[in-house]
Amino acid sequence: MSNRLFQSIVFQLKNAVDRVIGVLDENGTIISCTELSYIGEQRSGIIEELSYGMEQPVFEGYTYKVIGISARPDYAVFVEGEDRFASEIAGILSISLGSVKEFSDERFDRSSFVKNILLDNILPGEITLKARELHFAIEIERCVLVIRLMDKSDVSAYDVLQSIFPDKNKDFIINISETDIALVKEVKVGTEPEDLEKLARSIVDTLHSEFYTKSVVGIGTVVKNLNDLSHSFKEAQVSLEVGKVFDTDKSIISYNNLGIGRLIYQLPITLCEMYLNEVFKRGTIDSLDYETLYTIQKFFENSLNVSETSRKLFVHRNTLVYRLEKIRRITGLDLREFDHAIVFKVALMVKKYLESDVVKF
Repeated sequence: MSNRLFQSIVFQLKNAVDRVIGVLDENGTIISCTELSYIGEQRSGIIEELSYGMEQPVFEGYTYKVIGISARPDYAVFVEGEDRFASEIAGILSISLGSVKEFSDERFDRSSFVKNILLDNILPGEITLKARELHFAIEIERCVLVIRLMDKSDVSAYDVLQSIFPDKNKDFIINISETDIALVKEVKVGTEPEDLEKLARSIVDTLHSEFYTKSVVGIGTVVKNLNDLSHSFKEAQVSLEVGKVFDTDKSIISYNNLGIGRLIYQLPITLCEMYLNEVFKRGTIDSLDYETLYTIQKFFENSLNVSETSRKLFVHRNTLVYRLEKIRRITGLDLREFDHAIVFKVALMVKKYLESDVVKF
């Protein structure tokens, strides 16, 4: 990263300073220079001389200056000439490039710091100390969104997200895996869940409309302290896993709106199996055909309203009543009764969860 950064700055100075200027790495190799043909050239002995305390040595027509203050310099600048002007330019470049490198390293460290918090790779007691060291605000409201890519694409989603959220001091884009990217977003006080869903929608739409990349976004809750950031991250991950089972048609899943699905996801498998065995006799639910299950789904979608459901299904009201009676005979549950409907609805969700590939072992 430093090589590209140094080369960008040095090359911009080419017309401003009518002299050859460049940067050496710790091995004495030229990594940046206004004369591109010099890049890769070895100038042995220079770094050693600088390490011995020669603040601004002059060798073979060039003036050198260390970048930074370490005992063993990582980088040094050089300017063509042995006069006072060369010495002044070398001094200015040393300070300028040192500041740029420090800022770049700090920004990189901040991203690594945030990633370690998300993945619980840092002790809680160290978070505050490291945050102060990196000038990182602790008591600010933030939320974590996890963007999961559903298909492969030649487009780097990471770079796309960086362009959408360019403020690298407030928002952090973190690669979690090949398919998951975390967005740590600083939010205003009073931000509503609907605002976060709109933000997630803009991400999904941008990736799909401009780069044909399908994605889903899990949204954690807003946290007020840096130490709680990992909780928001885990909530966003849970949202994606629960959505994979119960909300397969949704591309935006918020932890605040998971409902019964969250409860079922957190239950042990044994309890889920016991519940199914308690509600249904063996093989009962499997005996329901597709038409019957579709009827049940529509009945629930229409708030157990027989007339409205029959209209949506394009069947006579008596036909729907007959189907509901058939379900009652098979399962022992009358879906026209609210308590029975709740039991049946939860049982269907539990069955769907047990048959999914996200079941916890």
